[in-house]
Amino acid sequence: MKWIIPAVALAFGCVSALWGSHATPWGTVYAVAALKSAGSLRLAPSRVPVEEISPTEACKTARHEHVSGADGSQIAAFCSSSPRFLSRWLADLSGFSAPAVAICLMEVFVSAGTEVPFDRLRSSFAKIVATFKPSWLSSHDLSVVMALLLTLVVAMVALSWVLERKLRRHTTALAHLEQRRSRILEDINSSRPLAQIIEEITEIVSFKLHGAPCWCQITDGARLGNHPRKLTSLRVIEEEIPARSGESHGSLFVALDARTKPREEEFEALSTGVRLAALAIETSRLYSDLVHRSEFDLLTDIPNRFSLERYLDKLIHEARQTAGIFGLIYIDLDDLKKVNDEYGHKTGDLYLQEAARRMKHQLRPGDMLARLGGDEFAVLVPAVRKRADVEEIAQRLEHSFDDPFEVESQVLKGSASIGVALYPEDATTKDTLLSAADAAMYVTKHCKQRSRLAAADGVDPKLTAGEHI
Repeated sequence: MKWIIPAVALAFGCVSALWGSHATPWGTVYAVAALKSAGSLRLAPSRVPVEEISPTEACKTARHEHVSGADGSQIAAFCSSSPRFLSRWLADLSGFSAPAVAICLMEVFVSAGTEVPFDRLRSSFAKIVATFKPSWLSSHDLSVVMALLLTLVVAMVALSWVLERKLRRHTTALAHLEQRRSRILEDINSSRPLAQIIEEITEIVSFKLHGAPCWCQITDGARLGNHPRKLTSLRVIEEEIPARSGESHGSLFVALDARTKPREEEFEALSTGVRLAALAIETSRLYSDLVHRSEFDLLTDIPNRFSLERYLDKLIHEARQTAGIFGLIYIDLDDLKKVNDEYGHKTGDLYLQEAARRMKHQLRPGDMLARLGGDEFAVLVPAVRKRADVEEIAQRLEHSFDDPFEVESQVLKGSASIGVALYPEDATTKDTLLSAADAAMYVTKHCKQRSRLAAADGVDPKLTAGEHI
């Protein structure tokens, strides 16, 4: 657009200069006549400034041409700036030795060889032809040139406006796409739901393809996005969402008009969506895995100490709000160290996994079993009315060790020491409640050890196949 204004100014300047040089009173009246039999005769026109001479001097400055033709006849030509001086010139022809063949006033442009009318004839009309064509630098030609230049300038301005508008729309669309892409990347790095992010990805692909339906099918999961009910009249393209390992995460689909031909823009938009979807799924699963690792015990796949303490804070807050009670059960597996020393840590880990599975089956919905570390476990028991409810669950947990454990062709007898604490009867804070349950568990443990020693008459039990731990 910046060069249009100088171009228009230059065009108007050139036209004005040419117009000024030919539109001033330098008009030329041509009086040219020739006999057809005399052959071709070409006389240069004269230009006389009208404003610089008076009518009485016009005939003096007019140009007279006397030319002899091929057949001996003479031709008279008069060139002046105005036709009103023709009468004076005709009077001057009285002294001409031979009569003029013809007089022609050419005030219009004609081609060579074209017959034209004459003001005064001295011969037959059939003998007169035009043998001179005026210069193209005339008011008429300049008007045509000016009209063409104006048309060209208008066309260039219109074209420039269309291109600029198209470029502006394209730039706006790119900025909008980049903004939405940045927001999707922010959502991927945050804790936004995966389904919502996938739907945003299908929307951005649809936007790039001018509203074409786009959807995503997650492997063993949901179908998200805009899925048309009928696909018979549509051309569907598909691209898998690759995974770093294993099978793909799913596929991304776009439905287009069946009458259209495949374009590079379609595959580019789909590839962009696939990359974003793969990043979103991988990041979501990685985040879920990290959250699981931070909240669950990797060996037994039950909540860890962090999860138990967070849930314990929640129960304390709710109990204060409702003046309720809940219980905490502390569990310590007996003689786990002997199992690891005699059978190895692998056997000890399998024993821990089986013990956690058995204890978990004894709990109600809403109860939480957590591994605090090593051979220590804890159970949070909400929604109880009295201590007896908690003690009943503690007894079930203790009896879950009655059956022998079959671990890698070894049969082990296991047991656990259990202590119970009740909120707010035994403690009112998280730390004091854990300490109270732990103290109750150690009391039970010491009592069991004294009983066992007394029953065995001072002989330490050996951890062998089929023996009691």
